[in-house]
Amino acid sequence: MVKLENPKKPENVSNKNIPLSDFVVNLDHGDPTAYEEYWRKMGDRCTVTIRGCDLMSYFSDLTNLCWFLEPELEDAIKDLHGAVGNAATEDRYIVVGTGSTQLCQAAVHALSSLARTQPVSVVAAAPFYSTYVEETTYVRSGMYKWEGDAWGFDKKGPYIELVTSPNNPDGTIRETVVNRPDDDEAKVIHDFAYYWPHYTPITRRQDHDIMLFTFSKITGHAGSRIGWALVKDKEVAKKMVEYIIVNSIGVSKESQVRTAKILKVLKETCNSESDESENFFKYGRKMMKNRWEKLREVVKESDAFTLPKYPEAFCNYFGKSLESYPAFAWLGTKEETDLVSELRRHKVMCRAGERCGSDKKHVRVSMLSREDVFNVFLERLANMKLIKSIDL
Repeated sequence: MVKLENPKKPENVSNKNIPLSDFVVNLDHGDPTAYEEYWRKMGDRCTVTIRGCDLMSYFSDLTNLCWFLEPELEDAIKDLHGAVGNAATEDRYIVVGTGSTQLCQAAVHALSSLARTQPVSVVAAAPFYSTYVEETTYVRSGMYKWEGDAWGFDKKGPYIELVTSPNNPDGTIRETVVNRPDDDEAKVIHDFAYYWPHYTPITRRQDHDIMLFTFSKITGHAGSRIGWALVKDKEVAKKMVEYIIVNSIGVSKESQVRTAKILKVLKETCNSESDESENFFKYGRKMMKNRWEKLREVVKESDAFTLPKYPEAFCNYFGKSLESYPAFAWLGTKEETDLVSELRRHKVMCRAGERCGSDKKHVRVSMLSREDVFNVFLERLANMKLIKSIDL
């Protein structure tokens, strides 16, 4: 029997007169407000003071290829990857961006501009991160073209494969799918937004040509809009920097300084001896584990829904075998049902499976909302009665 807490109206509801039954649970976006409580407990440890005369220049370090990257952020990025052991930073250029969204666009632009022929095909294995479609089609560039699902891609010529691991939306560990090892026109961008120990076991130190990371999904500070790329090739890094200069003339220094401060505090808490209230990754893992266990119990009791199963793997960071607790749940249904429409009927917003290259029987559910919002979602899911659709 599923034991759910009595759902309360979420505290962030702007109109307090709205009854709970009318409250819309929005789990479409991956807005990572789940970590607010941890950072609230940190008090002033992450406080940054910026005077009116500080950070006024466009430039941060003219000796750096990425001249708008603040040196303290570069150091904090290297230190954190070193402490966690999830990515190699040696002999690489660090390119900072306004979130990994801008960096993904910069990387696609850079690789396409260096290709011998254009347009360059861009693919990702379904189910894929839905925003990849928008990122590669919005400006209608003649340099590259979105070609869809990598599983069925067999077109000749240069291509870029986008690999997200753990994958957004289904949480699986991914490798390349197209695999043309002898083709020098085959390029790969690895998106490791969720390759952190509170979501998944750190099985190895990743070492690829282009690796993307985002501040928002590590700590929950999505509003700072900071991401970074670890890039091996100098010419690719140069082209990425050029793109960001044209697009936004660099990246906010205030955001970089705040990010550097928080990453330094995060690294300090990485000590394996720290308890769950101090060590961010232990805190985050316990929270994600708790949420996944509750969701799996609801799904088990309903017998109408499905969730992926994840194998255990040895985590080098924690020093033991662990399960994955992804940032998104890839929720499916056993019924012939348009699941996103059914959830909307119960005032729950999720990302439609079709937007991720899948079908109407699947949706992406954010696991990163505030606790009160997540509890309302569980209660509604537990009480859902699905209506069969004829047209799938």
